Amino acid sequence: MTVAGPAILRPASGAASARTVIGLDIGGSKTHGIRIVGDSIMADRLAGSANVQNVSRETASRHLGVLLGSLGAADAGRVYVGAGGVDTEEDKDELRRLIAPYAPHAAVTIVHDTRLILAAAHVRTGIAVIAGTGSAVWGVDGQGTEVRAGGWGYLLGDEGSGYWLGREAVRHSLRRYDLGLPVDELTGALLADCGLSSPESLIRHFHGDTDRTYWAAKARLVFESADRGHAASERMVARAAESLAEQVVQVSLRLMNPGPVVLGGGVGLNQPALGRAFTGYLAAHGITDVRTLENDPVFGVSYLSREESTL
Repeated sequence: MTVAGPAILRPASGAASARTVIGLDIGGSKTHGIRIVGDSIMADRLAGSANVQNVSRETASRHLGVLLGSLGAADAGRVYVGAGGVDTEEDKDELRRLIAPYAPHAAVTIVHDTRLILAAAHVRTGIAVIAGTGSAVWGVDGQGTEVRAGGWGYLLGDEGSGYWLGREAVRHSLRRYDLGLPVDELTGALLADCGLSSPESLIRHFHGDTDRTYWAAKARLVFESADRGHAASERMVARAAESLAEQVVQVSLRLMNPGPVVLGGGVGLNQPALGRAFTGYLAAHGITDVRTLENDPVFGVSYLSREESTL
């Protein structure tokens, strides 16, 4: 993915501007950035992922350099970042080191990317759900108590994510091959999309040069097959929704149900079938205030920066 828009926003001077805030949402497949001056969004750009769980440190730095350069971050007084995989202070410090050369005068605040989802929905308390390349659930109540579930990464969990669905499609295809069953609709779509001729070739392909983003993109094949009535694909979508809903219930019980629940992430935003099943599972547990994010999470930075300025 390349940065959209003009290549560089030239800062007016070398001094930092307290009114200039750079917002970043670092996801598994892309990094979304905005430049805010006062209350106005002056630039909106995209670049490749800068998540070091998905790409090398060098690649992450290169993507950040291009994106922050295009946003004119050299004169920013603040950079506000939402990112997955920043579970410890060491994780945050590493990300700050990657950002520092491109925003040398800025104070850098880093939060888990679920925080941006609530902010983008303009709510202070609630439960945010990310269903994108990975998955995670995070909630906060009126006393500032924070609780999370999931978000362990693709090797340990990320149930209900795009990657999880893509991997499940591969596992489904290989199970059928082991049983001597013919290629079905989902397997046929998967092989065609991967440019492969037989199910057994999926093994080498999966363990080869493909990455998480590649397999997360195959989730759409599961949804397309489910929409056409493919029973196994329908079950995968149902399991994905149930897994996400179970994590929400865990968080809700610990926070005594602060609500609302806000669903975001590429899969959550773009696949209505997941949203319907997810909402249905939560309703069965008495959780009915469920919203789908209507704008990109990075725009939550405007809300957070305004909120902080009033404290």
